[in-house]
Amino acid sequence: MKADDRLIVALDVPDALSGLQLAETLGDSVGFYKIGLGMLTSGGLALANELKQDHGKRIFLDMKLFDIGATVESAVRGIARYDLDFLTVHGDPHVVRAAREGAGGTGLRILAVTILTSLDRADLDEGLIRAGDLDEIVLERARNALLAGADGLIASPREAAAIRALPEAEGRLIVTPGVRPLGADSGDQKRIATPAQAIANGADHIVVGRPIWRAADPRAAAEAVLAELP
Repeated sequence: MKADDRLIVALDVPDALSGLQLAETLGDSVGFYKIGLGMLTSGGLALANELKQDHGKRIFLDMKLFDIGATVESAVRGIARYDLDFLTVHGDPHVVRAAREGAGGTGLRILAVTILTSLDRADLDEGLIRAGDLDEIVLERARNALLAGADGLIASPREAAAIRALPEAEGRLIVTPGVRPLGADSGDQKRIATPAQAIANGADHIVVGRPIWRAADPRAAAEAVLAELP
């Protein structure tokens, strides 16, 4: 069975051992995994390397890097040695440009975060982000990140269609977290859609975590998500 890599399963579990056990449970039904910042101090990089090198999985390292350019470039250069597939950085142009330098000629694809899918306008107000429609801010940040050299974007599935319509987005990736299968609880996500809606809106990949790893039968849950894809 060849896995449909449009589905990326988020290994947002406590530690690397739990992540490896989940990947073994999912078997050949899933070929692409996201490892996030929460697991970084619990063996996340070692797990990423093991899943990539020993199990032939594709890996999305979701670090959302943000710092001065020299620091981002250095961090990305180190990560690029692991031969992983995707890495996230915040979409500020200076961060994206530094990450591109760090990735060099490797196959590591730099994905820029526009606005986190757990945030809404009230959150932006609290964080002193400028006034304006959230969707317009996302599009502006998306365009600027692409012009700075991002290989793709992380964006809410609700914004994917508008981003896909940007001239700058031609040939670039759109990866959507905040995806929930039909009937699933939204959890802490505020701008969500179903797998089919996300793909129809222009996403290349969807990221699904808790609806799969919290399920009584994670493999069946992953296969149910795949069955929803057009």
